[in-house]
Amino acid sequence: MSPLLHVVEAGTPVQGNDELEKNLVQVEKVAYSQGLPPEAVSIMLEFAMSLRMGKTVFASASKWVNWGISMRVFRVRKLLELQSKLGRQPFLLHLLSLYKVFCPELVTLSIPSRMKSGFRNHISPWKSALIAVQKRNGLQGASSISLVFTNKDKTNPRKRKHCHLEFPALIPALNKEAQSEQSSSRRVVPLVELHSFAQLLENMHRIELPAQMGSLLGSSLALQYLDCVQDESALLRLNFWLGYAFHEEFLFCGDGGPSQTSEEALQFLNKLLSAQHFLQEGFSSSEVFLYKFLNVWDGSLLRPQILGLLSNIPVVPSSQIRRLLFEPLMQLFFTSSLFFKCGLMECLTNMLLKWLTWHSIYALEDDLDISLNSHTSINMTLSGFKDSMMELIHFVGRLASVGLQLEGCHCLLLSFVLDFYETVCDTFLKYGLPLIVMPPAGVFYPALFATDPVSVDRLAYIMHSNALNVAFHISRQTFREFNHYVVVMVNCLWNSRMFHPGMGVQLGEELLLKSNVPQYGSSFDLVHHPAFMNYAVNFHQKCWPGKKDMDLNSIKHSKPWSWYLEYLFTQGYDGLKHFVQSNISWQLKADDGQVDSQQR
Repeated sequence: MSPLLHVVEAGTPVQGNDELEKNLVQVEKVAYSQGLPPEAVSIMLEFAMSLRMGKTVFASASKWVNWGISMRVFRVRKLLELQSKLGRQPFLLHLLSLYKVFCPELVTLSIPSRMKSGFRNHISPWKSALIAVQKRNGLQGASSISLVFTNKDKTNPRKRKHCHLEFPALIPALNKEAQSEQSSSRRVVPLVELHSFAQLLENMHRIELPAQMGSLLGSSLALQYLDCVQDESALLRLNFWLGYAFHEEFLFCGDGGPSQTSEEALQFLNKLLSAQHFLQEGFSSSEVFLYKFLNVWDGSLLRPQILGLLSNIPVVPSSQIRRLLFEPLMQLFFTSSLFFKCGLMECLTNMLLKWLTWHSIYALEDDLDISLNSHTSINMTLSGFKDSMMELIHFVGRLASVGLQLEGCHCLLLSFVLDFYETVCDTFLKYGLPLIVMPPAGVFYPALFATDPVSVDRLAYIMHSNALNVAFHISRQTFREFNHYVVVMVNCLWNSRMFHPGMGVQLGEELLLKSNVPQYGSSFDLVHHPAFMNYAVNFHQKCWPGKKDMDLNSIKHSKPWSWYLEYLFTQGYDGLKHFVQSNISWQLKADDGQVDSQQR
């Protein structure tokens, strides 16, 4: 190394310097055969990026400058020192962008998010050379090239190499020699040496984090440590690692992203979802990734995994939720298939559940302030949380109303929509949030006139549950909507007054007469409703087995009606049962034995 240092004295010419070129070749030979110690790498970096030598020599010496990448722990401070002298040079930013993923506590400057990668980590000849030097020198531990490079025995040259999507092995951050130098009382315990939760608890305050934080996602024991300790620095490093992987492989990669579902991407997202499920919360890097990815997503690529990540995002402030979530999701919803619509409805229902769970866990006793995430410092007032909830509920109402029209009130989509509103009606009973929201007319009437009894029963459950939540103050508008829906349901299912004035669905008298439907007002009562007619026919055959002419109106007489209701409620329609019992009272008429009812 000394001959090289003598060459770079002030005033030494760069171009045409045969001695300089000979020394560079000699250093390269030594590097490939024996490797370079940290001190040598430090000297070479200072030489390559020196103000005296300029960029020409840096370009010619780019091969051995890569050695600086593999010594992360020792090179960050040197790079920051050079960066302060040279300014924001591209080659320095390229290196620092890599270091920031693994040592964010050291690299605090901001790196442009759209900056192209300057050091590819899948250059096979360079990777092979480094591995060969390591094997000859028997290197282990933190200087291992596995921090940067991943090795796959068989790769398809035409297939994109998802090198950032592989979870690294759980290796210690310190090598054995560094550990032996520490005193026995302060000896750190690598996570890889622990094999049970009891060992984890026993060594909780002496645990050494792994060399690469992405390996935590592949170990259940490491996730337990992360959940118990809630180390902010560990989460920061992990989020940087995830953000880098998302950035490289999904957002701004050179070939436009994974155009087809790859096994690597699928395994990566599934393992990430499993880790989030274990921790019961998402990562901030996943949230930031989703806000960007939704604008370029086609709705089909890795759909279950993307929707799973989306359901785990924390509460979004109402001032930003429309721009970040609603606008891209609305475009996807209205231009995608029925199955995507159902999947998105399920995702938004799970999102609502997560938000309500966070509220019930982290809300303070005075209801003035809630922490949205135990690992972040984002706080939101209770009124702000309710505003975000209302924005989400109204957004789903708009999607559901139009989506049901587009899909012809498909029973599968209606089922997912009713799942969401069942969660909404439980906000006070289960989560203590004083909130009552009625489903919009575009959801209420398709459910009321559905051809399957389950949808009608679930609508009755929603109405009955909301009736239990009126112990606190709600707006007049909500009261009007609730009372109007109750009147419509009672007149439709019970009183056989379907198309009377004041109903939500109104048709002219002339049009009703032209339909030639006899007793059109009773077309949707509990006997003639398309969803329950099968039960009415079955009940009629059991009550009057020898009767040739079937008259379903005979079920409405006194005792048959009571028996029919009992028969209907024994089929498992508890929502309908509770709605009838809480909103309708009836008695027998003395003259004809028919049932007379009135709304309570």
